[in-house]
Amino acid sequence: MENFFNSIADFFQSSPVLTSQILKTLVVIFILWLIRSLTLRVVHKNVESKRTTYKWRKNLTYISAFIGIILISQIWFSALGDLSTYFGLLSAGLAIALKDPVTDLAAWLFIIWRKPFDVGDRIELGKSKGDVIDIRPFKFTILEIGNWVDADQSTGRVIHIPNHTVFTEQLANYTSDFQFIWNEIGIMVTFESDWKKAKEILSTIAEEESKDFIEQAKEQIKRAAKSYLIEYRYLTPIVYTNVKDSGVMLSIRYLTDPRRRRGSAQAIWERALDEFSQSDSIDLAYPTIRVFNNPKEGKPDTGGPTE
Repeated sequence: MENFFNSIADFFQSSPVLTSQILKTLVVIFILWLIRSLTLRVVHKNVESKRTTYKWRKNLTYISAFIGIILISQIWFSALGDLSTYFGLLSAGLAIALKDPVTDLAAWLFIIWRKPFDVGDRIELGKSKGDVIDIRPFKFTILEIGNWVDADQSTGRVIHIPNHTVFTEQLANYTSDFQFIWNEIGIMVTFESDWKKAKEILSTIAEEESKDFIEQAKEQIKRAAKSYLIEYRYLTPIVYTNVKDSGVMLSIRYLTDPRRRRGSAQAIWERALDEFSQSDSIDLAYPTIRVFNNPKEGKPDTGGPTE
């Protein structure tokens, strides 16, 4: 063991340039680690939001790594004379040999800069839907919703998606600039029902269930209109009337929080069932077959076959 340490000491003594480079590298790493740790300690003491502390931790890691690479490269590759030449050769080699990882890095810069989505947003990318829980240089992670579970509820699965898919797949953001979605519920009543009364009941229920969202939505539209051409003339719920084979379809269209879509639909359905059960003039419709006997009903015989 003593001979081993003596060999290491002789090696460093015989290579002063290499020893200096190693010491400088260790000093750079220690200083960057110390600055990051102290900054995070201050953030944790003064910031209560978990999302904010998460972003600080991630951004400080990326910034420290970037600065460290630059400084350490200057220490070890000063012999090249021109550091830009080194990075040019390196990037060209990486672009050829590591096409997908380089594209992932470019997409990560796009995500950080343009922010098509952020941690906490609910998105749909290609065939995957979920809440973004992590963003890294080569991939981002979502907590899946939908799939075999109804009404955009969580499945519990964590999906890791390469960053470059933001360039190749269609991206939908549920909660970025306008944090509400339009939801529709179709309730069908029979032709014999008092559909006008049913429509009034559903309109009242929808207004009461969505009133908390309307004022917030108005403010968000004002902010979003500065960046996008978003125009909604009416934000209040509305009930549309249509005729189907089995009855009169009353479609409720209303604003809701994406994460409360199933809960809001349940609340509307339960109230509607309670109200309809108290009215003898309203019945829910279901697929039926109607048979008419014209002579017995006092109507002209159409001359069709009889049995």
